[in-house]
Amino acid sequence: MPTDTFFNLSEEKRNKILNVAIDEFAEYFYHNASISRIVKEANIAKGSFYQYFSDKKDLFKYIMDISAQKKLKYLAKSIDEQREMDFFQRVREIYIMGLRFAKDHPKLQKIGINLVLSHDEGFKRDILGENIPKSDELFEKLLNQGIESGDINPDIDLKVVAHMITTMSISISEYFLMKMGDKDIMDIMNLVDNMLDVFKNGIKNERK
Repeated sequence: MPTDTFFNLSEEKRNKILNVAIDEFAEYFYHNASISRIVKEANIAKGSFYQYFSDKKDLFKYIMDISAQKKLKYLAKSIDEQREMDFFQRVREIYIMGLRFAKDHPKLQKIGINLVLSHDEGFKRDILGENIPKSDELFEKLLNQGIESGDINPDIDLKVVAHMITTMSISISEYFLMKMGDKDIMDIMNLVDNMLDVFKNGIKNERK
């Protein structure tokens, strides 16, 4: 996370550094992104950069954290407004809102895509691991509400199921980008619907 020195900068200067960094990570995969280009474009000394962040990963994690916070805030309104829907409809609406967020924040979306497509699995787990608990918490809240409304089996292990939804969501994004990357991102909803159908109806063949 940034140092106190970074937060003591003026808001204008902080925003300039972050905006330049977002542009850099959106254009280049993490390992190809350059601190030298960032400091040159932000008009700061490289030594100053290391007074603000410990290294490139520290900056990248902070940007990913900002993105996650913005997205959760964006989704929170939808969650509160869709209480009349059942659990599965509400989760589907969250995905739709997430896609709208992506369209409204294309550079943050591109950074996320670059991360998902990264071949460095250790780095990917490190970065995604920072935000997985936040996703788990969101889905656990929705599952609790689903139990209260009678949509969800009250005997499930909330934490396990919430984490399953989170990990399946990540897997869906990876599959979509690797297999169908040239399609419109809204097409991912076909995969989301398949996932929700599995959660709702299971995989057992009831006709047998």
